[in-house]
Amino acid sequence: MRLIRRLLLILASLVGLVVLWLFAVWPPPSWYRTHWPRETAFMARPIARPSSSRSGAPPRRQYRPVPLDSITPRLQDAVIIGEDNNFFSHHGIDYLALAHALGYRRTTLDWGNQRDRRELMAVLPQAWARRDRLRGASTISQQLAKNLYLSPTRNPLRKLKEAVIAWRLESALGKHRIMELYLNVVELGDGVFGAEAASQLYFNRSAVELSTEQAAALAGALPFPLRSNPGYRPGRMRWRQNLILRRLRGEDVEVPKVEEEDPQPLPALDSAAVTPDSTILYPSPDTTAPVPGPPDSTTPPVDSTGAPPTPIDSSPAP
Repeated sequence: MRLIRRLLLILASLVGLVVLWLFAVWPPPSWYRTHWPRETAFMARPIARPSSSRSGAPPRRQYRPVPLDSITPRLQDAVIIGEDNNFFSHHGIDYLALAHALGYRRTTLDWGNQRDRRELMAVLPQAWARRDRLRGASTISQQLAKNLYLSPTRNPLRKLKEAVIAWRLESALGKHRIMELYLNVVELGDGVFGAEAASQLYFNRSAVELSTEQAAALAGALPFPLRSNPGYRPGRMRWRQNLILRRLRGEDVEVPKVEEEDPQPLPALDSAAVTPDSTILYPSPDTTAPVPGPPDSTTPPVDSTGAPPTPIDSSPAP
């Protein structure tokens, strides 16, 4: 009997430690109601990779948080289309998107509906085989949780903690503040964090002044901003930009979920990379043409304003 009690005590202690680990984050989510992060986990992460800058030196962090009303609603809409269509209807986890990633075909997921339950049970055995698609079903709230607190490692425990933090962020902050924080800390290039820093760098204008095409370009760089963005190998970004623009303009096209970026070393810049004095234009995407699959492009960096990318000086908020 004493042995059983000891085993139960050990088990309870282990469960308590797991629960504590799941909920223990600093600062607590409620702190972000009124504060900007000085540095997120993603900003601080030690990733050894060649820089995509022309000098080859490690990129200086560019981060300039601004209120949500200083970011054009075009970008907010484009990010929701590209990353989280159900942002305003879920509570941190989009269970329908997760089910669709497993192969679930119905348009609703009601636990009380027998047909929904039967369809879901039929696809659950595919969860492990389709785990990469599950990663692509992360909500904006989950991505914010990952950016603020977690590493980019991919393991079930990290994903579980991400889900718990996302739920806590939803409870503590609400949708408006979650979107405001996300658009200010999301990585949009090598060392480039947030919509304002990215807008200044790629388009020489503030985030509130972005055109629809430029907003769609930034949204199209997610979730692989280190490998394709408006200033570096923009082929895949342009493909997603095209799809997002078509959705913004009312077409019923799907913007496919894409697996989050693998934090591996960047390839070195090729000879087609932009030079400091180059001026390269690209037209607005043809929103009526058929959409091909994502290219592996080494097209030079582009700027729809015709100006070359200009680095900005940005300091973290206190």
